[in-house]
Amino acid sequence: MYFKEQHPELWTKCRSISLFGDYIVYMLSGIKQIDYSLASRTMAFDINSLQWNEEILDFAGIDRSLWPAPVPIGTQAGTIRKTLAQELGIHDGAMIVSGCHDQVAAAIGTGVYKPEMAVVGTGTVECITSVFNNEVEREPLYEGSYAIVPFLNNQFVTYAFSFTGGALLKWYRDKLANMEADIAREEGRSPYHYFNSKVDTTKPSGLLVLPHFAGAATPYMDGESRGAIIGLTTDTTSIDIYQGLMEGVTYEMLLNMERLIESGIEIRTIRATGGGALSPVWLQMKADILNRPIVSLGAAQSGTLGCIMLAGVACGLYESIEEAERILVHVKETYVPNLEKHEQYMGIYQKYKKLYDAVNDVLTA
Repeated sequence: MYFKEQHPELWTKCRSISLFGDYIVYMLSGIKQIDYSLASRTMAFDINSLQWNEEILDFAGIDRSLWPAPVPIGTQAGTIRKTLAQELGIHDGAMIVSGCHDQVAAAIGTGVYKPEMAVVGTGTVECITSVFNNEVEREPLYEGSYAIVPFLNNQFVTYAFSFTGGALLKWYRDKLANMEADIAREEGRSPYHYFNSKVDTTKPSGLLVLPHFAGAATPYMDGESRGAIIGLTTDTTSIDIYQGLMEGVTYEMLLNMERLIESGIEIRTIRATGGGALSPVWLQMKADILNRPIVSLGAAQSGTLGCIMLAGVACGLYESIEEAERILVHVKETYVPNLEKHEQYMGIYQKYKKLYDAVNDVLTA
């Protein structure tokens, strides 16, 4: 709509609308198709009929013929164009397969493709992707700005996320503990491994950290929200703040999980991936706060692996996603909740749930 209104001279030349994923598929195969999960990102896709929404496109004044054909995740597009295969030195029988959105791929690549399962990905952003069927209350999801994305086997996923996951620990490393980080590197150690070794894992930090250092994601979607560290005393150490940052991110995920449960999305098993999955301290903390077993897959490139699994099934290398999982997905360790610590955290969490409104009231007064 923007280009149509602001750059009509370009719009008149438009022959097709693509996202980057289906553009690559088209350039490789000559086939215009887009998977359901990426089509959902356009805001013009009907997740119920699995087709472009005619009413939205008509209102926007955009012809449906410009859009690629929506297809299920992991659908073959065809073989690579022969001239391109020759140019790149690739076998001309190579099959091109549509992938999916990155969080969807990470779910598949961690073996999360059934209801009551979720994957927590800790990179710059902290994101829990959970799988559910159609028997949920959607209104609470809409109210919390949770996406509803078509998935495998007539199921859906949703994303509960915080803009600052690992980004907060990077902030700590670079802004508060940069000297310690440099010393750790000189000793050939990861700064995060050094910080983790200093955490007192016997008790919570005693701090309340609102992790909205880059605004708030679900369920608030408030770009103006700001972070806060509450409860500082003259006895507070730098490592207490480091621990509090991890706790704050995890409390935010628990708050999101409670919203999902209200909608009927139960989460019984959580698999962990991303850089944060290399931290035993944080993984045990997540198990204790969320009161769910956390299954670590390490820092596996789960999104890439998910695409490999989809391509393998589409090309007949594997009979099913289940077979691909058995061969390719490797569990490293399971972190079991400590019920005594969970009770300690829950006393603090009741205060945490009031933190967003309290900070917002002060900053907007």
